[in-house]
Amino acid sequence: MKIGFIGLGNMAKAMIGGMLQEGIVEREDVVGSARTEETLERIEEEFHIATFKDNRQVAEEADVIVLAVKPLFLHEVIGEIRDAVTKDKLIISIAAGKNMEWLEGVFGKKIRLIRCMPNTPALVGAGCTAVCCNDLAGSEDERLCLDLMESFGKAIVIPERLMDAAGAVGGSSPAFAFLFIEAMADGAVKAGMPRKQAYEFAASAMMGSAKMVLEAGMHPGELKDMVCSPGGTTIEGVAVLEEKGMRAAVIEAISACVEKSKRL
Repeated sequence: MKIGFIGLGNMAKAMIGGMLQEGIVEREDVVGSARTEETLERIEEEFHIATFKDNRQVAEEADVIVLAVKPLFLHEVIGEIRDAVTKDKLIISIAAGKNMEWLEGVFGKKIRLIRCMPNTPALVGAGCTAVCCNDLAGSEDERLCLDLMESFGKAIVIPERLMDAAGAVGGSSPAFAFLFIEAMADGAVKAGMPRKQAYEFAASAMMGSAKMVLEAGMHPGELKDMVCSPGGTTIEGVAVLEEKGMRAAVIEAISACVEKSKRL
């Protein structure tokens, strides 16, 4: 089985790195294409895989084709590879906002198609990927896709109607988390802590908190209550966050991401 990546940006790099590290595929079974020689040379040097400037060549060689370009370029790319995509090839798209009806319409035919929405923590093997399949992609296709996506984190099968929400809460929210880490570190720096140490404390606290949510089997509200001692420092800080509208702001931010995804 040969896997071809059309587009070799950060997300494709994370996916290729995870697949190779976990032994899901061998280097000789991965090919990729990109627009610039600089990108091709960098990927060849890092992963020792075959790369091309011609998207169609990747589509012809690969059994599984991963569309890893920005939504803006997807229509053009599909036009280049459309004729090379036969019924025995599996298409995996990671483009935000482009649903399966749109993709099939641009291909102009029914194809074995899976939509995925990975996120940037895949770069450190801690991604969370939403997965949904069309009616031609069978259980073996779904299992293959899950194996590939789980090589760099968690993968969850959802109905397509939830993909915009998954893109917001999974794909966009790391940026919100980075903002929160930066803001917490700024607060610690204001209190006299060195910047580097402040980032270590803030990031470690965020990582540990997320791990507790995933592994403790408790509601986030319960975990929050465990930290908030009566009359203590934490509840004082929580009160400020509530007063400033943090909860409402985050909900509105997620909703804005969902709406933007629908307009892509």
